[in-house]
Amino acid sequence: MDDPVVQRLQALGLSLPTLTPPRGRFQPFQLAGSMLYLSGKGAPARPGHGQVPKVGAEVSIEQAQAHAHDVGLYLLAVIQHALGGFSRVRQVVKVLGMVNATPDFTRHTEVIDACSALFVQALGERGEHARSAIGVGSLPMGFAVEIEAIVAVD
Repeated sequence: MDDPVVQRLQALGLSLPTLTPPRGRFQPFQLAGSMLYLSGKGAPARPGHGQVPKVGAEVSIEQAQAHAHDVGLYLLAVIQHALGGFSRVRQVVKVLGMVNATPDFTRHTEVIDACSALFVQALGERGEHARSAIGVGSLPMGFAVEIEAIVAVD
């Protein structure tokens, strides 16, 4: 039988993405005792040169929310890979969302809510978490958003 989390995602018309190797000298996750630390994941990468689009200017709030949702799916795929499924997830404890935004943009929480909502849709009460959502002047690779998480595991 499939994992109930995967079944819930499929019912929503979603599937977990394929993991890619990190671009740098770090691991995508670190399991330390009963805590799983997920490295920050960004979307979308904008390789090349030129001006990096900013949320609140060239990137709409709806586009940024879609990026945050996609990052949430990716982080779920990392959890699945790290733990061999979702049965060991006790609780998503903390999420940190960073939004590459214009200085006057103030709707960071609305952007990162797309990731938070996905965690709750997929994991139920185990997806509820504490969270910070902040605006930053830049992110690696021209990401519009970057999100990391801490998960308590059995």
